[in-house]
Amino acid sequence: MAAAALMLGTAGCGIRGTSVPVDAGAAPSRASCQVAGGDRTEPADSPSSVPVKAYLVCSMQIMPVDRTVQLPEGRLVADRLRVARALVDELQAQPDAAEEEAGFSTEVPGALEVTGPRKDDPKDALRLSRLPDELPPYALAQLVCTFAETLRSGGVVAEKEPSVMLGGPSDDSLERYACTEGLRTRPEAAPTDGTPVE
Repeated sequence: MAAAALMLGTAGCGIRGTSVPVDAGAAPSRASCQVAGGDRTEPADSPSSVPVKAYLVCSMQIMPVDRTVQLPEGRLVADRLRVARALVDELQAQPDAAEEEAGFSTEVPGALEVTGPRKDDPKDALRLSRLPDELPPYALAQLVCTFAETLRSGGVVAEKEPSVMLGGPSDDSLERYACTEGLRTRPEAAPTDGTPVE
């Protein structure tokens, strides 16, 4: 009777016994998303070093890390295209050891290139060598927030939420993408976040 009572007690718990060992794997680890021991920067006395925020992927979001880019005379606003190309180089580079340990990665394709506006484009437009909505969603989100925040901090854009105007390699229409809290926490929605530019 005691054995029967034990069987009835365990039957109600919803767990079925098995004679086969089950390996559920290691417990999931949680990335810190905080770089320890400083950032990937150039010496502070370098006259051409400009601090920027590069957005990388961590824990299914995009988050900024501190980087520096090299520009003639440290000019951030005067040469928008050169800044954009330097930012793409930063996003294409693999995270350093400290960033990897914190859980950061990048999705921006190595072959991606950026050019300036075409003849009839607004002067602050940037064009990519691939259509924005054909990029991996996380890569597009990285580009949007890195471009928008850095170029705005240089005085190019004055908006509540920083944004950037992006288009593809030909005469495709341009769209404006904003670096919102929603985009940073749900980067997978990036391809549908653009607003057509009239």
